[in-house]
Amino acid sequence: MQRPDWAPETIDIERPSVARMYDYYLGGSHNFAADRAAARAMVEAVPEAPLMAQANRAFLRRAVQFLADSGVRQFLDIGSGIPTVGNVHEIAQRIDPESRVVYVDVDPVAVAHSQEILAGNDRAAVVQEDLRRPEAILRHPDVLRLLDFSQPVAVMIVAVLHFIPDADRPQEFLRTLRAALAPGSYLVLSQASDDGRAGTGERAEAERVYRRTDNQLSIRSRAELTALFAGFDLVEPGVVWVPQWRPDAPEHAENAAQAVFMGGVGRLGG
Repeated sequence: MQRPDWAPETIDIERPSVARMYDYYLGGSHNFAADRAAARAMVEAVPEAPLMAQANRAFLRRAVQFLADSGVRQFLDIGSGIPTVGNVHEIAQRIDPESRVVYVDVDPVAVAHSQEILAGNDRAAVVQEDLRRPEAILRHPDVLRLLDFSQPVAVMIVAVLHFIPDADRPQEFLRTLRAALAPGSYLVLSQASDDGRAGTGERAEAERVYRRTDNQLSIRSRAELTALFAGFDLVEPGVVWVPQWRPDAPEHAENAAQAVFMGGVGRLGG
């Protein structure tokens, strides 16, 4: 397989990446044959897979709009993936050009492409780091250069947690991130859930597909996702299927469970 110019030499283009599969679902072009094959297998197992990605991206857009309207001007997007239209910095800086955004991703393709997109934007940066290393994220020079943690920051972990097993103790690194935040900060979470979808066989098929990648699926219930907001006050309507979170129009929330992702926004009081 020929390696494109934008692909770092260090990556294995024969092994699917969850970030590049997500890019494929969203209609992006920064993916390889292995990613497309795995994504198509996922669509065969779960036909709503592209809808899931699109609904989740729409949730991210509405959450950033809500946060910016609430006065937040600093955003830390962890597990940001490959930037596509409607990413955090585009939305936040359209509302206030002074908004500052740091993207974090472990995938080198996502980081390389983000660097291209953000070139010349002195209020946005990308960091290559792992969500499971929150201390390294918080002390990274680009994070410290752009974000003032004495002021509210919105931490966004969108469509990522289902790749973090309970054995990695997600509640602990979320607790580390929360401890670094000032009152008035926010946490945005979303992840895949099979609430109400048990018995369809989709979960087993999806887990089989993602075993091809370096990330395994850890599906959680609404109650389990809600518990990860510990220390934050949930913003209405709480943890719901992502199309139900403050939809632009009521009809956009119809058949919401087909989106498979649940999400919510929490505010840090005090």
